[in-house]
Amino acid sequence: MDQTLLTQSPLEASRNANDIKGLDTLRQAAQSGDKAALEEAAKQFEAIFVQMMLKSMRKAQDVLADKDSTTNSEQVKFYRDMHDQQLATDLSSNGSIGLADIIVRQLGQLGDGYMPAGVIRDDGNLSSINRQSINQTQIAQSTVLGDLNPSNQGRDLDQQVKSSNAFKSPGFTDAQAFVEQLYPIAQQAAETLGLDPKALLAQAALETGWGKHMIHNVDGENSHNLFGIKANRSWQGDRALVDTLEFEQGIASTKKQPFKVYENFSEAMKDYVNLVQQSPRYEEAVKNTQSPKNYFSELQKAGYATDPEYANKVISVFESPQFKQYLP
Repeated sequence: MDQTLLTQSPLEASRNANDIKGLDTLRQAAQSGDKAALEEAAKQFEAIFVQMMLKSMRKAQDVLADKDSTTNSEQVKFYRDMHDQQLATDLSSNGSIGLADIIVRQLGQLGDGYMPAGVIRDDGNLSSINRQSINQTQIAQSTVLGDLNPSNQGRDLDQQVKSSNAFKSPGFTDAQAFVEQLYPIAQQAAETLGLDPKALLAQAALETGWGKHMIHNVDGENSHNLFGIKANRSWQGDRALVDTLEFEQGIASTKKQPFKVYENFSEAMKDYVNLVQQSPRYEEAVKNTQSPKNYFSELQKAGYATDPEYANKVISVFESPQFKQYLP
């Protein structure tokens, strides 16, 4: 008997690609909570991956092989495949590729920079996830398309809220045009709020990407929505349905949300000021308008935006040299 086999552990012995009993040993070790079983299973998974690569290479080689050659018989191919299978197992056990190490770190929650698999999803029930996503979409659409609700049947047609799908496209030629056109309007709105008009303009620049990502309806008309203000049931104006990035527990996801549509930018600025001043949730933010940093920090704490870095991003725009060079 080979002396090497006598010194192998039961898990190491399971690396024999043609030993079915070895796989049963690995299964029993995993059920008993043996951490070494995870490492061994990862190596065997890597071996399967290597074997697939070798199999593809062999197929390419067979195309060019001489069909009448004795080395190309079915018997030779049978034993060749067995050899490749064992070769793949040996390569993975030596850590030649490194895939097994990555699997162990993620599934075993070892090392920094690796997200445990359990955090990503508890199980593989993709149908459940899809059903949840569909339900959320249906709820959002039912909320947005409120004008089809029986409670709205008594309203005049010209008073009913209109909702339509929308898209984002540039509303200004460049950043300089964005600042030059909006700065005078921002001065008037910021004076009412007691905030630096440059800070108000910086927030609008962040929300719209310097006017490059303005919400437009299907007819190409600008919504003039500068601050990403969503439309709730009390909004009597038109709504634009558009995909937006939301953060839930620090995880970003894209959702279709209804946004307010304004007649012009002045109306958008005034509505923003009214929202902040009249909503009790932004009371602390209004008290700190003398300091843009404190204002946006309190605004974020009150839930104005779901992005955990929202306040820092606005201040970054506010203090950027690019922003200052555009100001009059």
